Amino acid sequence: MARPKSATHDLKREEILDMAAQCFAAQSFAAASMNTIASACGTSKARLYHYYESKEAILFDLLDRYTQRLLALIGEAEARAQRKNLSEREALNELVRAFLAEYETSATRHVALLSDTKFLGEAQRELILNRQRDVVAAFTRFIKRAYPDRVTAHNQTALTMLLFGMINWTFTWLRPGGPMSYSEFAKEVVAVIEGGLGTKPPAH
Repeated sequence: MARPKSATHDLKREEILDMAAQCFAAQSFAAASMNTIASACGTSKARLYHYYESKEAILFDLLDRYTQRLLALIGEAEARAQRKNLSEREALNELVRAFLAEYETSATRHVALLSDTKFLGEAQRELILNRQRDVVAAFTRFIKRAYPDRVTAHNQTALTMLLFGMINWTFTWLRPGGPMSYSEFAKEVVAVIEGGLGTKPPAH
C-alpha cells in the first residue's frame, strides 16, 4: 500500500521548482545537476529523489504547472472582462497587465519555458508546445476582438508576435525594485497598443 503524501508535499514541490528554475536560469538546464538543485534547496540528493526521479521530471513539472497557470490567467481575464463589462480593448489591456504581473514573480520559470522545453521527451515537449500555441491563439483572439479593422488573416500572427515581443523578454532587463516597476511597464505597453509610441500612459 502506497504511503499517503504529507500535507506539505505539494508545498515542498513548489519550493523545489522555484529553486530548480533559478538553477536552470543561472547555469542552464544542461549544466545544472540534481546535486546542484539539492544544494540550492538545502537538502540532500536522496531527499530530492523522494520528490522527483530526475532533473527532466523537475523540468516537466515546472513547465506543466507554469503553462497551466498562463492558460488560467487567460480564463481569469476573460471572466473579469465579462464581470466588469469591459470593452474588447480594455479586456486586451487587462490581459497584458495580468501577464506582466505574473512575469514579475515567474521570471526564472519563463526563462525555462523559452529556453529548456527542447530538453523534454517528445510527448511532454509536444504537450507544453501545444499549451504555448493555445496561449498565442488566445492573445490573437483578444487582439482581433479589440481591433477588428486592424487585424487580418495576413497580419494577425505578426501583430500577436509584436505584442509578445514587448512583454515576453522582460526577464532580460526589467527587475523588481528597479527604476521601472512591472505595473508601470504594463501601462507603457498598453499606451503603445492604444496609440503608438507617441501616446503617454495614464497618470493613475
